[in-house]
Amino acid sequence: MKTRTKSLIAVGAVSLLALSGCASTETAAVSNGDKADMSLAVFNGWDEGIVVSELWKAILDEKGYNVELEYAAEAPVYSGLSTGSYDLSMDIWLPDTHASYLEEYGDDIVDLGAWNTESKLTVAVNADAPIDSLAELADNADLFSNKIIGIEPGSGLNQAMEERVIPTYGLEGLENVTSSTAGMLSELTSATDNGDNIVVTLWEPHWAYGAFPIKNLEDPEGTLENIESIHSYGSTDFTTDFPQAAEWIGNFEMDLDTLYSLEEVMFVDYDGQDYAPIVAQWIEDNQEYVDGLTS
Repeated sequence: MKTRTKSLIAVGAVSLLALSGCASTETAAVSNGDKADMSLAVFNGWDEGIVVSELWKAILDEKGYNVELEYAAEAPVYSGLSTGSYDLSMDIWLPDTHASYLEEYGDDIVDLGAWNTESKLTVAVNADAPIDSLAELADNADLFSNKIIGIEPGSGLNQAMEERVIPTYGLEGLENVTSSTAGMLSELTSATDNGDNIVVTLWEPHWAYGAFPIKNLEDPEGTLENIESIHSYGSTDFTTDFPQAAEWIGNFEMDLDTLYSLEEVMFVDYDGQDYAPIVAQWIEDNQEYVDGLTS
């Protein structure tokens, strides 16, 4: 609203007061026509999702967007995407890990494409553990304190453990300990430091494979055999509200080596929570790759 002059104020105070209550209904936009404000939902503890979300926040913010990262568990993220409370999430695992969520919410969210097609769920042990297969775990449960250290109880990985891995390999005698990804990594750190055996549920890609001496247990019955793709999904309005960003994210690809390099600088070499300067340095070190994401 234009500023009123003193003379107008003197003769039109009532009109001015009426007009002053009017707010602009225009939505902020970036120069390419996309809406500027974007809510990007990130699963708690899913590090590959954290790194790509931080990367795209930096990229989009530099282009004039205002990206807010919103952390939540899987169920609230899917629900929020379906209602438009969130615009985007970049860590949707298909066809297996998040199948139940896609069955419930798939008609109300939009697949923007897969950015990695090399991922899988795993069960890992310390590298010097005396077993190499899930088929050996039940008979050696006491060597692992009769525990499997898992992640969030509502995760697709835990669902796969309870519905397929545990009954298939007769692991009902082991306690399936679920809390959080951070809790699992804390237990893995402690066991590594103490030289103890440990069984954890994990997934690839994950920076833990470079930070800890661990190995995957073989899965002869194929309970976790699917190679997963990691997709970005948007709300039903995403491609309308953010057509240029939707095109960029739809074309986005990141292989495991590139992903691991970003995870390493964020989670292995760095112990803080402010990732912006770490991501900025990684972008500078990988400028050609990053420039190609929006060219």
